[in-house]
Amino acid sequence: MRKENCWLLFCRFYKVLIPFYILFMLYLMFFGFGRTPYDFNIVRLIPMVSTFNFVKETIVLKIIITNVFGNILMFTPFGFLGIVFPKLNNFRVLILDFLFAIILVESLQYFTRLGVFDIDDVLLNTFGVAIGFWIYQLFEKKSNSRRFFD
Repeated sequence: MRKENCWLLFCRFYKVLIPFYILFMLYLMFFGFGRTPYDFNIVRLIPMVSTFNFVKETIVLKIIITNVFGNILMFTPFGFLGIVFPKLNNFRVLILDFLFAIILVESLQYFTRLGVFDIDDVLLNTFGVAIGFWIYQLFEKKSNSRRFFD
């Protein structure tokens, strides 16, 4: 199978699977990891303080990697949303739309007490989307250049 066909196949699978991935992520953000409602609302607005404190106070490296890098890596698939919504092929539009969505989700976590409104989550998740976008653009350019030269 030619590489450009692999890219087209990936795009088709992405269009089918991304809605389920979104639902999976929402489940994790509200109900996963044994979440139960907090007794009070928690908001953390000072960037990177909670992440640095978490790293400093956590002894097990695996937990640090899972939490910090998970907040980045789990959101990289959203950098590929331009496959489904062409307007999101624009980096600025993608990031602004994502920021709106993630702030809405973080706010819902706050109001339902099924999580914490944490600015670090917003920053790390957005960084993950940016990485995903750069990877997507790299594959898209390679796919387009092959079509031109074939």
